[in-house]
Amino acid sequence: APGPTAAGPAPAPAPGSAEAQAIAEEGLHWVISPIVGTFYRAPNPDAEPYVKVGDIVREGQTLCIVEAMKLMNEIECDVAGMVVKVLPDNAQPVEYGERLFAVRPA
Repeated sequence: APGPTAAGPAPAPAPGSAEAQAIAEEGLHWVISPIVGTFYRAPNPDAEPYVKVGDIVREGQTLCIVEAMKLMNEIECDVAGMVVKVLPDNAQPVEYGERLFAVRPA
């Protein structure tokens, strides 16, 4: 069978494929870690997480803490919108420039 021609419509990406994921991620804003450290979703182990998926956040709102050399660095959202993904697990080490949150801008 001949393959798709340049004139034919492009087939829709398969759900769950990398291509479909890239399309779903289009328009998302990524909050990235400004430092190397340990990611914490809450101010202490007994507290509720700062934010969870589905929360509406404002610019400047604290999303998490990245602890580096015993310093607790509050990571703030740099855009207003809705949290659609939390990428690292709680207490997981993160790298400089690593994606922490996906926010759909309002």
